[in-house]
Amino acid sequence: MYILPRRAKFLSSLLPISALLFLLFFTLNPLNHDSKTSPANKPLLHVSKHLQVTHSTCEGTLYPELCVSTLSSIPNLSEKSVPQIISSVVDHTVKLVKSSALNCTRIRQRFIRKLDQLQKRALDDCLELFDYTVSELNTTLSDLSTDSTSAKHYNDLRTFFSAAMTNHDTCLDGFAHGDHEEVRKLLMKGLNKINRLLSNSLVMLKKIPNLSNSETESEYGKMVGGFPGWMSRKDSRLLQAPLEAIKFNLIVAKDGSGNFTTITDAVNAAPNSTERFVIYIKAGGYFENVEVVKKKQMIMFVGDGIGKTVIKASRNAVDGWTTFQTPTLAVVGDGFIGRDITVENAAGPSKHQAVAVRSGSDQSAFYRCSFVGYQDTLYVHSLRQFYKECDVYGTIDFIFGNGVVVLQNCNLYARRPNANQQNIFTAQGREDCNQNTGISIISSKVAAAADLLPVQSTVKTYLGRPWKNCSRTVFINSQIDDLIDPAGWLEWNGTFALETLYYGEYMNRGPGSNTSSRVTWPGYRVINSSTEASQFTVVNFIQGDEWLPSYKIPYFPGLSKQ
Repeated sequence: MYILPRRAKFLSSLLPISALLFLLFFTLNPLNHDSKTSPANKPLLHVSKHLQVTHSTCEGTLYPELCVSTLSSIPNLSEKSVPQIISSVVDHTVKLVKSSALNCTRIRQRFIRKLDQLQKRALDDCLELFDYTVSELNTTLSDLSTDSTSAKHYNDLRTFFSAAMTNHDTCLDGFAHGDHEEVRKLLMKGLNKINRLLSNSLVMLKKIPNLSNSETESEYGKMVGGFPGWMSRKDSRLLQAPLEAIKFNLIVAKDGSGNFTTITDAVNAAPNSTERFVIYIKAGGYFENVEVVKKKQMIMFVGDGIGKTVIKASRNAVDGWTTFQTPTLAVVGDGFIGRDITVENAAGPSKHQAVAVRSGSDQSAFYRCSFVGYQDTLYVHSLRQFYKECDVYGTIDFIFGNGVVVLQNCNLYARRPNANQQNIFTAQGREDCNQNTGISIISSKVAAAADLLPVQSTVKTYLGRPWKNCSRTVFINSQIDDLIDPAGWLEWNGTFALETLYYGEYMNRGPGSNTSSRVTWPGYRVINSSTEASQFTVVNFIQGDEWLPSYKIPYFPGLSKQ
């Protein structure tokens, strides 16, 4: 009979039987024995050390049994560093994602005659989103293989893990409506396991040595020259330069005076490069759905101004499109910049979900742009995003998604909805509280659009509601007009997420900013600490000092311009 040492006995109580049996088999394998070590002692020491590392690494995870069973299969676990252990988990996760993609293809073949158009489109979304996940996780594998333990490194990893989880939630959201439960169930088991592995990985990141300093613990970074640091100086100059001073790579013009008459043709002609590529879109109405795909990085759109350069389309949920596929403009290639354009989804308030802009572009920025729609106008899907001096018009959940997002000096306008509808400015989609995602609205204006003003007293309007379990949104130093209901925030469904959400208001002004009658949910707070509020600034929340300086958008790093 094999007797475990006392420490191993204690730790083994934390493991599923299957994992413990594997460990015993693995450590008793004669191939692992050293002839110089007592056969009776080395397996005992090895299994004890393996169990100890497994326990300490999995401590604090939301899914400890899955964590333990995953780590128990990693050879020579006790000899690996924390980044190496996480890399092994990520490598396993990538294989599961590819398996889920194959499962999607099989589902489509198996149910080809039963699937309606919306289900087929939802499966297409899943396959696209799985590709994003594989790319993002491969990036984390590259990051984990380096020796860096900087705050920037840590923030990058958290961002990509969080985005990968969002991709899978979005895949399942495509089957949330109608008679689609059968297909959803076929996908859910695999995707739930993947997201739990990613959740565990987010917790394990905190165990990497030398990452316990205050800057890293608060998730954030610095600012350089008034811009997030990920913006190069060249990009910063581009955003503020007059048109005549910008060198355009391509010109789009409706009248034929440019290189192309459609934006789509110009994007397709752009190289797959990591160098900035500037497309000037002359004044005019461009009636097309435009997509900047993953391989088209560092694309910049420059228009002639809000209301002058207009991209307009009308895909919507009622006509059989998934929310993910409705955008008039969808940007996924990293480093996208938009300046001086209007993007509109003209489907109208009766067509339900109808997105104007969807961004899943990491370190993307929009400057002096307008986004016009009704329900679900601005889809801040995933990754790090910055909006400066932009206008957003909508009705229901019209700023939504699960990116790491700051809107600074923006104007947010609630429009007139259909009868018996309410207006909700935000619906943030953080599913797991370990994700670093959220919506931060700073020094902006919350107001009624012209069409709402005559009937404002008859329409209930709220700052936000919790779309997902750990929804996180803050309003800081903003002007909030009297259209906001005194309660401020609205339930999604009964008590769902009221304890786990994070909704905060800090130093706002205006008749709608009075917090004396606000909701009393456990997750809501009036923020009284500048330290707490500072976690959601450009410098801290989106690590703007690492990328924005090159974009030359005139932003401020902290809570205000002072």
